[in-house]
Amino acid sequence: MSWFEMVAVALAGLAAGSINAVVGSGTLVTFPVLLAVGLPPVTATVSNSMGLVPGNLTGALGYRRELTGQRRLLLSLFPASVLGALTGAFLLLHLPAAAFETVVPVLVGLAIVLVATQPLLQRRLASRRTGAGPSPTDRVPLGRTLALAGCAYATGTYGGYFAASQGVLQIGLFGLLLPHSLQQLNALKNVLTLGVNAVAALTYVVVAADRIDWRAAGLVAAGSLVGGFLGGRYGRRLPSWLLRTLIVAVGLVAIVVLLT
Repeated sequence: MSWFEMVAVALAGLAAGSINAVVGSGTLVTFPVLLAVGLPPVTATVSNSMGLVPGNLTGALGYRRELTGQRRLLLSLFPASVLGALTGAFLLLHLPAAAFETVVPVLVGLAIVLVATQPLLQRRLASRRTGAGPSPTDRVPLGRTLALAGCAYATGTYGGYFAASQGVLQIGLFGLLLPHSLQQLNALKNVLTLGVNAVAALTYVVVAADRIDWRAAGLVAAGSLVGGFLGGRYGRRLPSWLLRTLIVAVGLVAIVVLLT
């Protein structure tokens, strides 16, 4: 990579770390940039997942106040997310590269739709609640806990295979089953996403180190580390429409790049 390309990758990591902490879908920024500097799709996904882990960590720490009272729920969902991450990483590394290249434009398109329709989903969720809703410390019934675990496994599998918009999926699915506020859901999402990306990254290091572009992963990591901190601390002050517009625009560029 040239110096210009290295700076672009690092800045993409910065943006992705910030967006992941606040909205999710930061991969829609880093993934097309990694493709643009010449990385093959599978290498770009593996390197991107590794690079986003530091940003996931700082973003989760930035939302630690919203995690109050959710310890029991996190402990019940985290194993399912980890198992899903392992499943997704296995699929990524064992399915033919041609299958990945075929499926990724569809996944990016799905992510764009989810991001674009998120406000409608949020309004529908809000209309189902009165006030702030029950406290997150309330015990979740067993049947609902099992449904949540199933959602955590499904979104973890998706995230282990292709990370874009796993956070949007998590907020959407968990929001249908939990009375939490959106900020509390976002905090829950940040921790589970951290677990998924960290487990997937560790899997890649152990069994597919030859597919990692370490320079690209390091540049994304440096940017996302700072971006996650900024997103967790200041990102909620930015207008959501601006972030959403950026994500959709970059996602459309990613589809064009993949198809051409």
